[in-house]
Amino acid sequence: MGDMGPMSLFLGGLAFAVVVLLARNLAGRLGLPEATLLVVLAAVMGFVPGIPQVHVPPEVVLIGFLPPIVYHAAFFTAPREAKADAVPIITLAVVLTAVTTFAAAGAAHAVVTGLSWAAAIAFGAAVAPTDAVSATSILQRVGAPRRIVTILEGESLINDGVALTVFVLAVEGLTHSYTFGHGAARLAEVVVGGVAYGLFVGFIVARLRRRIRDPSSQIVVSLLTPYLAFVPADELGFSGILATVTAGFFLGTRGEGMLQPASRLVGQMFWRVLVYLLESALFVLLGLQIRPVMREITGHSPSQLIIAVLVVSTIIVAVRLAWSLWVFPLGRYLPGRHLEVGHLHARERFAIGWSGMRGAISLAIVLSMPGTVRGSPLPGRQEMVFLTAAIVFVTLVGQAMTLPVILRRFGLAESDRQRLEQMAARRAVLEAALDRLDTLVERDEVDERAAQTYRQLYEDRLRRVRAELDGDVEEEGPADLIALRRDLIRAQRERLDRLYRKGKINADAVRAVRRRLDLDDPDLRRDVGLSSAQVTLRGSGGVRVGDDADEGGTGAAIPLETRDCP
Repeated sequence: MGDMGPMSLFLGGLAFAVVVLLARNLAGRLGLPEATLLVVLAAVMGFVPGIPQVHVPPEVVLIGFLPPIVYHAAFFTAPREAKADAVPIITLAVVLTAVTTFAAAGAAHAVVTGLSWAAAIAFGAAVAPTDAVSATSILQRVGAPRRIVTILEGESLINDGVALTVFVLAVEGLTHSYTFGHGAARLAEVVVGGVAYGLFVGFIVARLRRRIRDPSSQIVVSLLTPYLAFVPADELGFSGILATVTAGFFLGTRGEGMLQPASRLVGQMFWRVLVYLLESALFVLLGLQIRPVMREITGHSPSQLIIAVLVVSTIIVAVRLAWSLWVFPLGRYLPGRHLEVGHLHARERFAIGWSGMRGAISLAIVLSMPGTVRGSPLPGRQEMVFLTAAIVFVTLVGQAMTLPVILRRFGLAESDRQRLEQMAARRAVLEAALDRLDTLVERDEVDERAAQTYRQLYEDRLRRVRAELDGDVEEEGPADLIALRRDLIRAQRERLDRLYRKGKINADAVRAVRRRLDLDDPDLRRDVGLSSAQVTLRGSGGVRVGDDADEGGTGAAIPLETRDCP
């Protein structure tokens, strides 16, 4: 980050914290995507006197930010759903990404003076991949069909690898002359080598983590994994991103049981915060570079830059919409067993087409573009950074803000009906379990003490479901019960503090008991975005999920989620 002194580092860190906190608090109030506010606020912050200019080397962005972000996304891919929708995902993630790359490259080459074709293709690869986070959060909030969410998530994961592979080859093309045959061979080497090395890393890490019992060591290994996949693969001439994605997908689908239930919460929270900070940092870094980028752009007037943004943005959005509406359905004729794309109605395909927002991955790619080629400044780099920032802004504002309206207009927002159907089904199965339990007791096939334990568990769940169906529910139960639970936890915390102040217990005991109280807090789910399970502690500190995460009704100690943390 240059030769920044202690005070400059402090001011830069302070500016980052202020921007992130402001964006997070204003996003909900203004109804704007948080990423958009991060870019805007950071750009404004860049004009504040005393804020140092931040120059991040491209290799730092490529190696420091991308591996953990794509690894985290790959780990939490839903494999069964993705396999069922493999055809629509592949057609979007591979073919459409390639088409968008060259369409954006052609537009950029036409509107940006002096931009070479290799640099234009690198730019096209930067703006081609979609960021499903904004879209899927909106889709899930309004209750859109789950299949749309699955397709967008699967597409976003794969198109990152496709776009970054094309980007690496395009950057190599800035200094090398490729023939078609050599380019095809290099592409095969990059892809096959990256996937093979990623599988190797995933296999080794899975075996290693099964032998590690310490939670802190588990987190350290999980943090090293994306870099162990990315850096060596990149040095060997393979695709580091494909290696990272493959390793993450392998561990997420075949690495069950790598992390003990008592440690899972810590790992999930660590990765949630890490990815959030990395993505936020990318948006802030881009915003902070708006001022120096604008100052260094001398070959184009503001009107020319605005026209360029409008042209490239329109082409990107139009290509995706056209593909989703007219080319996408042709996937039904592809061989193999899969869910036909034709089962998606035109309004659902339009929603998929309109959900092509760009985000953190596009920013990371364009910021990793080399500043010099053969010792000379790369022509058009500043224009490409500006165009990418503007395209991210346009898609996040224009598409993210209008997507809920489109979903409701097309009748795809059915959250209330789906929720009520799920609650009715849960009530029916819980009542069946209680009836069966009574029958077993009458036959003397179950001990009354054991039956009472399970009866209390099921009746508690049934009370919650009935309260939600009656519309008298807040988060995890009726409001009066939640208020009582908060009050009881508050009383326990106060007594714990008094015991410590009087010297009757030590700090270790305070931390251990406070952790149990934190996990039993009804605000935990809301604050950290956990599943709807109620988290409590039993026995010697093992995590136990006592609500709808344990639908089998066994009441046994089970993972906090069905997946380990990365």
